[in-house]
Amino acid sequence: MKKYETPLLDELEKGPWPSFVTEMKKAAIKSEIANDELGQLEHSYKTKVGYWKHGGIVGVLGYGSGVIGRYSDLPEQFPGVAHFHTVRINQPSGWFYTSKALREICDIWDKYGSGLTNMHGSTGDIILLGTKTENLEAIFAEYSSRGWDLGGSGSAMRTPSCCVGPGRCDYTNYDTLEACYQATQEFQDELHRPAFAYKFKIKFSGCACDCVASIARADMSVIGTWKGPILVDQAAVKAYEKNGMNINAEIINMCPTNCMTYDGKELKIDNSECNRCMHCIAKMNKALKPSGERGATILIGSKAPIVVGSMLSAVVVPFMKMEPPFTEFKEFVRKVWEWWDEHAKPRERIGEVIEAKGMRSFLEAIGVAPVPQQIKEPRRDPFVFFGPDDIQNIKDKEAEEKKTGKWKF
Repeated sequence: MKKYETPLLDELEKGPWPSFVTEMKKAAIKSEIANDELGQLEHSYKTKVGYWKHGGIVGVLGYGSGVIGRYSDLPEQFPGVAHFHTVRINQPSGWFYTSKALREICDIWDKYGSGLTNMHGSTGDIILLGTKTENLEAIFAEYSSRGWDLGGSGSAMRTPSCCVGPGRCDYTNYDTLEACYQATQEFQDELHRPAFAYKFKIKFSGCACDCVASIARADMSVIGTWKGPILVDQAAVKAYEKNGMNINAEIINMCPTNCMTYDGKELKIDNSECNRCMHCIAKMNKALKPSGERGATILIGSKAPIVVGSMLSAVVVPFMKMEPPFTEFKEFVRKVWEWWDEHAKPRERIGEVIEAKGMRSFLEAIGVAPVPQQIKEPRRDPFVFFGPDDIQNIKDKEAEEKKTGKWKF
């Protein structure tokens, strides 16, 4: 194999952090594919031009997803990467692996591909970077014979992913691991055989800390929540203060709904105003705990900026029970897809369709009643005016209803 000089890439190894360049050099010692990828990348840095072209119909028999075609624009100069296809492998829920499983994945990839991996991509899959067209069927045969499956790609349901949930976290409000597994098994056709207008991602978070960033990246975010009050251990609150926490500055003043007070003796929470954001619980997990019925809030519509700018998910179902076999959730997903499939243009994510058609149209189609949590912003109707007396009257009425127990969030 030709030895490439890489002075520009070498600069990326000089910082305090581990470098992908170092790992590429290790793989290049025994892989022609990784070696030529190293050479082409150095050439790109030198010319400030990218030489990858995406496309070409490649895959494995019976599947439309899981393999992403990559070709070099410089096949004569770097023949090892004339084909440089990416293979997605469906990851286990919560990314729990045994060392044996990881070795198995890497041994097969060393045999047929570049040895380069990305653990994990933003979709969640195990990303195997760089192989040739003639190796794809053999790769799939070996992985599937050991229980692994391909992940999603293209205009399909992308591989569901989830936070670690009950595997390690005391504050998860439903079993994210089981929900992710069940969704993966239920929607196999939608995962492997692209039939959508564009991609659709489902991500499961056990609480509003949202450790898989679902609210910013998933077409459907399933975020754990609860219905009961936040339980307060006042002695533990005092212990946090004793250990240096400024409770008013770090907790009370950071509450997005101003539902908390602390007078130096007692921390109080108006749970009717709490939006379950988890900030206080995450900061004071020894003093505060959720209670009561557990489930999830379902949000729809987030995405990165591609056709339209980036979007965050909007609440569609404020509370849904999330218990095996997750029948209600599965039926809800199919209703959402049916409306999206009817109205979406090619390469249009569901959030963009809702933006164009309106939340009202979407809710009516899926049979969900509108609730206050779905309001994106105050109305902008120029023919409706509220004066100072009107606002005060509304506040007085709310206060009176809270006293009598008639007020509902």
